[in-house]
Amino acid sequence: MSRTIAAALRDAADRFGEHAAVVDGDLRISYADLHGRARDVARTLLAEGIRRGDRVAVCAPNGHEWIEAALGAAYIGAVLVPVNTRYTGPEIVDLLVRTRARAFVVAGPFLGVDRLELVVETAGGLPGDIVSVLRLPEWHGVPARGARITDAELDGAAAAVTPDDPSDIFFTSGTSGRSKGAMSTHAQTLANAANWAELVGVTDADRYLILSPFFHIFGFKAGILAALQCGAAIYPAQTFDVVRAFELIQRERISVLPGVPTVHQMMLDHPDREQYDLSSLRAATTGAATIPVVLIERMRDELRYDRVLTAYGLSEAPVVTMCRADDDPEVIATTSGRAVRDMEVRIADDGEILVRGPNVITEYFEDPEATAKAFDADGWFHTGDAGSMDDAGNLKITDRIKDMFTNGGFNVYPAEIEQVIARIPGVAESAVVGVPEPRLGEVGKAFVVLTAGRTLTETAVIDHCREFLANFKVPRSVEFVSELPRNATGKVLKRVLRGEPDPAAGEKR
Repeated sequence: MSRTIAAALRDAADRFGEHAAVVDGDLRISYADLHGRARDVARTLLAEGIRRGDRVAVCAPNGHEWIEAALGAAYIGAVLVPVNTRYTGPEIVDLLVRTRARAFVVAGPFLGVDRLELVVETAGGLPGDIVSVLRLPEWHGVPARGARITDAELDGAAAAVTPDDPSDIFFTSGTSGRSKGAMSTHAQTLANAANWAELVGVTDADRYLILSPFFHIFGFKAGILAALQCGAAIYPAQTFDVVRAFELIQRERISVLPGVPTVHQMMLDHPDREQYDLSSLRAATTGAATIPVVLIERMRDELRYDRVLTAYGLSEAPVVTMCRADDDPEVIATTSGRAVRDMEVRIADDGEILVRGPNVITEYFEDPEATAKAFDADGWFHTGDAGSMDDAGNLKITDRIKDMFTNGGFNVYPAEIEQVIARIPGVAESAVVGVPEPRLGEVGKAFVVLTAGRTLTETAVIDHCREFLANFKVPRSVEFVSELPRNATGKVLKRVLRGEPDPAAGEKR
């Protein structure tokens, strides 16, 4: 049954009451308290002029405040705009301006940077549409700021929200270098989260350590909202440290721990692992990447997970396919499983993965051109990823049509980096590719062609990128070349730059 996020939160408060909803350090928040805290945020937003459909940007690390802000915004029909905490000033300001955000929830200094100061410095003040700023260091004052809003006013605002109203906008870069806002409704967001929770088997007995940033589609939907609908306790993590994770698992009896393959590999390889009681672990997911079968086997045998799953999703369709609990380790390691409920998946003639269903977005935020390009006449969404499907319907991601690569769990789109490099005086053209890196998976490498008579250093290129791009997007190396390899039509051959062999005769690229 379709419902709003506010309705889901009220239901969780009724069903799970004093059961732990969020455990953030020494702070323990019950489901009843979480409902009250979200209502406090909603009151403050209403008191400061935020209404249904207005955008509320949140730029903060994982923590109870992020959860309360997101749920409070959704409660009154405001639209959540998560902001990557690693973004530079220009990147954050661009998001605030493009969405015409009316409220900005922002952390204090984090990783050595005060994001609010950064925004003000970059924009010369707050972007014009912002009328409300909620800072985490003053979070204790949120209830007082909204105290004049009565229960009747708040309940009336919540009642006006429908399941088909937009709930969130997650921005994802494309090959054009221009980010696109994938806009989901309340019904879609909750359904995607519920599908994930069902296949992982999440219940109110689970204690869920969420490593993925809440500003990431997984952290919010497969994390916060999956737990919320099942009554699981959420343990937000701002960073990952193996020993601290071991201590938390042992002390709090953590049972659900999704993470990129590197997380589980680090846990398995840590010399002190045997000193900790990790027997509470029961379920993990590892993303869509192909991983060694032996890692799945070791996770089951040594970490004693009952359920290890891989999955495939994207901002436009957060949960497309998932493995099932009884799948063979080979299937789990080499595929992303089968389509979830209400999702159709097929492979186009050129190998592109197409998806369709009620839980796929229907539009990009205020971008009809991008929307028209992404959907065909039959309603299929073109993912830009290439794949294959076996007879059982298991999907395997085989290529990256969009040239995207993944650095430490973050998707990186070369076109965005290339546009930044193009601003450097003396650069004629550039091409960026992902190259293997043992710890992060892949990092960027830039190939740069200079204009005649100009000189430039690798350090200068990297420093320029650091000024305009989040750290995970910055190339780790630069190679200066006389020209870029191209095919007969003039397209840059990035496979050559990656050192890949020529595709087999007749293979479609």
